[in-house]
Amino acid sequence: MSKPKFNSPHINDHKEGDLNLSNEALLSLMTAVLEKGLPFRFRARGWSMSPFIKDGDVITVCPIKDSEPGLGDVIAFTHPVKYRVIVHRVIGKDGAGLKIHGDSLDDNSDEIIPLENLLGKVTEICRDGKKVRIGLGIERYIIAWLSRAGFLVPIYQWLASAHNRIKRKH
Repeated sequence: MSKPKFNSPHINDHKEGDLNLSNEALLSLMTAVLEKGLPFRFRARGWSMSPFIKDGDVITVCPIKDSEPGLGDVIAFTHPVKYRVIVHRVIGKDGAGLKIHGDSLDDNSDEIIPLENLLGKVTEICRDGKKVRIGLGIERYIIAWLSRAGFLVPIYQWLASAHNRIKRKH
């Protein structure tokens, strides 16, 4: 079965009115806004959370209140080695932190993110000005389980392939 083709992220592309920030500036601004208890919106870059969050979607990250994120939640965090802002899904917990994984990553590179690296929780996804409803609701538990078990990417690939076959017939 062939892998679905993803468009590479357009790092330097931005829509009119977007503020193009370096990772350091994004991290600094996001941290300052979230520490004030306010939500932070930004345009996601990359494909690691596709199809639920796609390159160019606008996501809203809210501060994490009194409880830590749970299974299936999508979180923004600072990578402990790369020092980059990353958005991935919680697929488990570990004594040292949260086990996370990108929805479209087909490797077994689940990472443990220390709780002190958490920035916030994704609460809204907008694509082309419309809210995306799938991926943050109750289905997040199933998505997390499928991702942890290694089934999410093969299922997505099969669905994408079936969709393309149907599309070619019409």
